Amino acid sequence: QVQLVESGGGLVQDGGSLRLSCVASGRTFSIYTMGWFRQAPGNKREFVAATSRSGSSTAYADSVKGRFTISRDNAKNTLYLQMNSLKPEDTAVYYCAATNYQSLRRFESDYTYWGQGTQVTVSS
Repeated sequence: QVQLVESGGGLVQDGGSLRLSCVASGRTFSIYTMGWFRQAPGNKREFVAATSRSGSSTAYADSVKGRFTISRDNAKNTLYLQMNSLKPEDTAVYYCAATNYQSLRRFESDYTYWGQGTQVTVSS
């Protein structure tokens, strides 16, 4: 089992940047494929990005490709999401998640462990 705690959210202007962090504790972080999801008010939780156990492979939702970068530091048990060129439509609660699947996963149901979320608000 692994516990996940996100941080780094906040209020930023249109076009700004933020970096989210997700610190893991419990079982060895490097055995998990990791992902970021987000949920805006009134919407379902949606996939944002995923990274493999080593960090060598990544996947992104089309809506964030080229603007967001997922990365991980297994020595620090930490997952990151660098978000650049933020838009008002990126406003949501962002969650990190862990799965035992070896391949990159885009579906919420494939992830077992979740953090509590961190709010990102982009003002226009």
